[in-house]
Parts: sequence; structure tokens; C-alpha cells
Amino acid sequence: MENYFDILVIGGGASGFFTAINAAKDLPNKKVAILEKTKEGLNKVRISGGGRCNVTHGEFLPKPLSENYPRGEKELLGPFHKFMTGDTFAWFEERGVPLHIEEDGRAFPTTNSSETIIDCFLQEASKYGVTCFYRTNVVRIAYEKDLWKVSTSKEDFFAADLVIATGSSPKVWRMLCGMEFDIVDPVPSLFTFHCDDPRILDLQGVSAETIVEVLNADGKSVIDSYGPLLITHWGMSGPAILKLSAWGARKLHALDYKFSLKINWIPTHNEETALQTLQQLQKAEPRKKSGSTPTFDLPRRLWQRLVKVTGVDEMRWADISKAQMLALIKELRAGVYQIDGKSTFKEEFVTAGGVDLKQIDFKNFASKQNDNLYFVGEVLDVDAITGGFNFQHAWTSGFLVAQDLIKKHSK
Repeated sequence: MENYFDILVIGGGASGFFTAINAAKDLPNKKVAILEKTKEGLNKVRISGGGRCNVTHGEFLPKPLSENYPRGEKELLGPFHKFMTGDTFAWFEERGVPLHIEEDGRAFPTTNSSETIIDCFLQEASKYGVTCFYRTNVVRIAYEKDLWKVSTSKEDFFAADLVIATGSSPKVWRMLCGMEFDIVDPVPSLFTFHCDDPRILDLQGVSAETIVEVLNADGKSVIDSYGPLLITHWGMSGPAILKLSAWGARKLHALDYKFSLKINWIPTHNEETALQTLQQLQKAEPRKKSGSTPTFDLPRRLWQRLVKVTGVDEMRWADISKAQMLALIKELRAGVYQIDGKSTFKEEFVTAGGVDLKQIDFKNFASKQNDNLYFVGEVLDVDAITGGFNFQHAWTSGFLVAQDLIKKHSK
């Protein structure tokens, strides 16, 4: 049969290539192909990490690793016991691509170039005979007479096993809906916040450890996050905000990205210890102005802005009352900021949504409806915070699908 392949992968991104390479390596007598709609594929790999490719994260235990996935945490725990970070390091190093871990836990190729990863994949695909069809746009998927028929704008392809690795593609999700798959409506994840509050105006580049909380109309916290907050020229970013956007993706979408955000700039202090700190400063530096004595390890510019907001920046510590100190502490621990929109975070294009996880067998990432159909990467309703975790899901799902295909086609 013309255009017949034993294994056909739709999508030439990270998970698609990883699946095809690992399957083809141990199935030398089987035909494996990738259909990719763009002219070269691996686009996300190319731009990830600012062109350096954040391959994975330096977390080597399955349970803590799984806790970085707002959607998929429970489902990925088992797969991570079979293929996770250490396996990723070994896989690349065996192919002459050593990785290194940076201080924040992100792992990159030692060349600090995504082209190293792309070259590795293309060489492996060529070495094991994976056929890549570029500029090939899939328009229909059907299962006929125990074979998959994949129609493109130019021709038809046929396959015994089909792997969907199309990422966040609304078009493919629509096709899957027609095949009776449930699709969880996609919403953005991993985004930064727009905020025009004068308290942070012109403070871009300032960062501090925080607790941030989204408040409902009654002023009650509906979701919170802990970590560094980075002030930008458009508002707020940094790990605390990105984690909040990931875990709160659906709640924030429902709010149309307009909500109140409470910020605690001194998360290691309660009101009592904060007051003690200020009273000790009052005794030690009574003649100094509060604006010139940053405390709580806060950046100088942020401290000066917040004491100015409470009207004590030009006052000497000796002249500041307990009530004024408490007002300052309230601002430091519970200032409320209005968020009025979002922005995409750098090169990240992460979506919460996709194929409903209830329809997937996570032993091998096969469809429960048809065990000749597999799903890998972001086509599933799985997403993670920033730091290499989304790629790790791509490698894990791709590897386990490949192992299942090897077992099946070796019989």
C-alpha cells in the first residue's frame, strides 16, 4: 500500500520527534514517519529558554517533580517512575549532548544552544530511518479497516499505529472532538500580570520574595503562591506570578484577568515580629529617616516607595508612632493591587486544556478507546510551570509510547 507506515506521528515538535526516534531505534525493519505542517518543525525547541533550550529541570524524584504540574500531577507520577529527569540526562549524554543544571534548577545543553538539541534529533531521525514530511497539513483522521487513514491537503497516509503530538492545536482538537474525544477547553497558562498601580511605577527590575493571593469580591483568598515577584514595566512577573497563573489558569480566565491581588512583601514576618523589628530600628536609629533605612531585606527602591505611600518616608524613626508603624506593616503585608489583564511570558506558549486525561491509559499514553492511538505532549490536558517541566512531560510521554510500540511491533 502506498504511503503505508507502521507508525505515523502527527506533529514534528519535541514529543513527536522523541517518540519517533525512540521507536525507530529498536524497530529497524518498521517504517516510521512524522507529518509536520511547518517547513522544519521543532519550533518550540528552537526558541525555548531564549534560544538555549531549557531541556528539563534538576529535580530527580518523581513525587516532587510531579508537583510542578497543575494539570497532570496525579497522572504523571507513575510515568515518572519509568522515565524522568535522570533518564533524560542519560539519553542526551549518550548521544553526545551533555546537560548542565543552573542555580535555579533549569537544565540546558552545555553548549547553551537549542540548535544542539535540534541537530541531535535530526541526526537520530536520519540514523534510524524516520521519514519526515514537512509542509504537510493534516485535514482528516479516520480509522478504517483496522488502519489509520490520515488525509492531508495533498495525499493520504495509512498507519497501523498513530501518535498525536500536535501540541495546543485547536484544529486537531476539533478533529478529535469529531472522533468522540472530550476536549477540556483551552485557556492560557504561564502569563504575567498587567498592573498600573503607582506603587510599582518605574520600579522595573526590582524583585522580592512574596506571598501573592488572588481575592474574590468578598476579599477572601481564592488561590495563592509563594516566591520571588519581579516588577516589570507592564506590571508583575517572576516565579510567584507565573506559578499563580499556572495553578489559577481557569479561575483567572473566569475573572477575565481582572482581579484584586494581595501582596505580602515580608512573608517571613507576622504583624507582631514586623512591629518588633521596626521598634528595634526606632531605638537603634532614632534620628534617621525611615526612607533612608531599608529593612526586612527589601530592595531600597521598593522600601522607599512603600514608606512613601504610608506617608512616613520623611519622618525620623523617633517621631513615628506605633499606629503609623502598624499602617506601614499593613501595606507591607497586605497591600492590594488591581490587575487588569495579562501578557504572554517570554517565549512560553503554554495552554491549560486538551484531551481529557480520563480517556488516556497512563501506563503507555494510549487512548482507552483504541490502543492503536497514542497522545504525547501538550495535546493532552497536561501543563507545568516554567523551568523545563513541560519538556520533561514531552520526553516521558514520548519514551513510554515508543516502548509500547516497540513491544507491539516486535511480536
